[in-house]
Amino acid sequence: MMSRALPYLALGAMGAGWGATIPLTKVAVSTGHQQFGLIFWQLVIGAIVLGTIQLLRRRPFVVTARSIGLFALIALVGTILPNFASYTAAMNLPATLLAILIATVPMFAFPIAILWGSDRFDWRRAFGLAVGIIAVVILVAPDTTLPDRTKVWFVPIALIAPFFYGIEGNYISRFGTLHHGPIQTLFGACLVGMVMTGPIAVVSGHWFVPWNNFGAPEWAMIGSGTLHGLSYATYVWLVARSGAVFASQVAYAVTGFGVLWAILFLNEAQSPYLWGALICMMVGMSLVAPRKGTIDVDAD
Repeated sequence: MMSRALPYLALGAMGAGWGATIPLTKVAVSTGHQQFGLIFWQLVIGAIVLGTIQLLRRRPFVVTARSIGLFALIALVGTILPNFASYTAAMNLPATLLAILIATVPMFAFPIAILWGSDRFDWRRAFGLAVGIIAVVILVAPDTTLPDRTKVWFVPIALIAPFFYGIEGNYISRFGTLHHGPIQTLFGACLVGMVMTGPIAVVSGHWFVPWNNFGAPEWAMIGSGTLHGLSYATYVWLVARSGAVFASQVAYAVTGFGVLWAILFLNEAQSPYLWGALICMMVGMSLVAPRKGTIDVDAD
């Protein structure tokens, strides 16, 4: 019985962990920490968490020139650019809204896959894309969803992150990750990303040293980076155990828990429109999600 329940428990734990990173991001930017400084330290935390897992797994980690190129690309498309957008949006938008907008990843991934020729047009999934767009419109149209209507222009910025995640997923699906498994790929991306963002953080004035004035934002940054690394490792385990299609259902849990944590811990005011948008987004995700057998992920 426990063996059967374990994948579902893991799915819930991942959703709770990844969902918690959304309000934690809101806390991390609350006292003025800037984007590249936050991205650098998040990459440091990710490297520590994933590097520890890599050591425990004792898998050979052979790095070539092509590996460095792969890590740089994944760091740029999977972390630096989307996180810059996410931190910028988090400075101006409620966490509940961010939690729903991050669920648009499959909405972007589907048309990108069609453009790249790695997927075919499907009316069911096209309808799901339309429902997802309706959810975004519901979020930004009413006056009650955003406390400050001048912030509506940050919604497209928030959508930059899922757009790049859609690109990243399609790239990995089409070209693979060379001889590296997901843990090694993300670990390498963290290391290369640190080299890329460290100098930018210093030159741009975004650099900060967390332990000089340690408080809630710094704890939030550490918590977010740790939860992301552990959740990702759990995702890889779940893909190997139960398949990529089952594991992909974590997207629903991430959105649901992201909204829940934002309400509980940030005490954000809600409106009926937000719940309508959440329902539409969940329906859209269920329609856009690939059917069983259409996802192939190497979980080594």
